[in-house]
Amino acid sequence: MSYASPSPPETLPDDAVETLDTYSPDLLRDVTQYAEKLAEHREREARLEEQDEQNDRTQGRSEELPDDVPSKATITIKEINDNRYYYWQWRDGEKIRSKYKSPVNRDE
Repeated sequence: MSYASPSPPETLPDDAVETLDTYSPDLLRDVTQYAEKLAEHREREARLEEQDEQNDRTQGRSEELPDDVPSKATITIKEINDNRYYYWQWRDGEKIRSKYKSPVNRDE
């Protein structure tokens, strides 16, 4: 075990190094525990924020969207023989794909 004082990481600000140099070993251990918990908390918050952003991007995706229809699909109305129907519709390369959803309610 070396008796030389450890070198601080280059990323640690000088004022933090100077402050830590004045602390007792017990206080340094308390700081270490707090810093670990704080780092875990901030990482968790960042993950939750990322999940919220992903949810915001997928918000509006219908819960009834079939598994074989991509999330980018939109609902369109097609009229066939004077009847109106909802279809899921999306672009697949150069083609436009559609999948039947349901008849349009006459009250709409």
